[in-house]
Amino acid sequence: MRLQKLVLTGATFAALAGALAGCSRGSAHGPSGPPIPQVRKDVPVPVTVAAVVQKDVPLELEIIGTARAYASVSVKTRVDGQLSRVVFKQGEEVKRGDLIFEIDPRPFQTALSQAEALLARDVASLENAEAEMRRTDELAATKAVAATLVEANRAKVAMLRGSVDADKAAVRTATLQLSFCFIASPVNGRVGLVLVDEGNMVKNNDTILAVVNQIKPLYVDFAVAERFLPDVRAAAGRGQLRVEAIPPQHPEARSAGTLEVINNQVDTTTGTVLLRAVFPNADERLWPGQFLNVTLTLGQLTNVAVVPTAAVQNSQSGEFVFVVNADTRVEKRLVKLGRVRENEAVIESGVKPGETVVTDGQMRLAPGFRADVKAPGQPSAPKPGPEKSS
Repeated sequence: MRLQKLVLTGATFAALAGALAGCSRGSAHGPSGPPIPQVRKDVPVPVTVAAVVQKDVPLELEIIGTARAYASVSVKTRVDGQLSRVVFKQGEEVKRGDLIFEIDPRPFQTALSQAEALLARDVASLENAEAEMRRTDELAATKAVAATLVEANRAKVAMLRGSVDADKAAVRTATLQLSFCFIASPVNGRVGLVLVDEGNMVKNNDTILAVVNQIKPLYVDFAVAERFLPDVRAAAGRGQLRVEAIPPQHPEARSAGTLEVINNQVDTTTGTVLLRAVFPNADERLWPGQFLNVTLTLGQLTNVAVVPTAAVQNSQSGEFVFVVNADTRVEKRLVKLGRVRENEAVIESGVKPGETVVTDGQMRLAPGFRADVKAPGQPSAPKPGPEKSS
């Protein structure tokens, strides 16, 4: 009995050893069975490449800006009265001098008529007094009239002349007040919403009737960091600087303008300086209050090495690119990155024009690996999958 127990135990050990051996052989295949692919230096890695080109690159600053009306006028009445008529349609374009509002003119027409009547009365009195003065002046030499009468007539004429002058001023004032009843657009532009409806009473220099914005031309304001101020001033000293404004939702709608003003102080709270550009805006693409992507061109870099931004990678040692050599081996190059704009980056050192850099597929590369160069848009080689059993 004891011998039989030992034999069974040995058999059990043998079975366990076989199972362990099977697990050891299957560990190289993973849980699903097929072998895990291993990347080797002699196995070409599919990549997309681009050439390092030499060209001129503009020096640009990209900032967020805001469109401002070239002139913005809040239209107010200059007399007290009742708003009798709104002459424009809200939002329409108006010209300078176009009638846009009318205040009830009847009280002011009455005041003008009264001033004109007073003027006519005093003019008639003056004419009569002047005639009397001439007669007494003629008789004064003959001593036929008293000297006091002569002086009285002269004084009366002088007084009436003053009254006539005052009456003329009153007529001018009444005429001016009447003209204020007819409110014209002060600038060329677009008039906004009607802020007071017809029939309402309005007060002198108190009630805003509407706002007229001149948008052709138009300003765009933007702020640049203080560290760029010397570059901006130096570039502006060499000539007029080009500015582009692009609505974020419509990148194809570019508008060109020129730098108009560099503000005379730096904002101490933000460390920026405000710049203002002027745009013709003849097509009215830009609208007051609109946020815009602004590009300020300061000059250009001449004959610099340029690569696609996708080629530049980051590491703890700094930026680098993979360069494909003549034997299709890749080499990791540390580069000094210059200005980056849109989809291209200026390389100040590390690569030369004419070399080839990898723009896609860098994650599977290491120095010394072979590159299987694919044309842009060409699919990469399929990844190995599990083998099908026959």
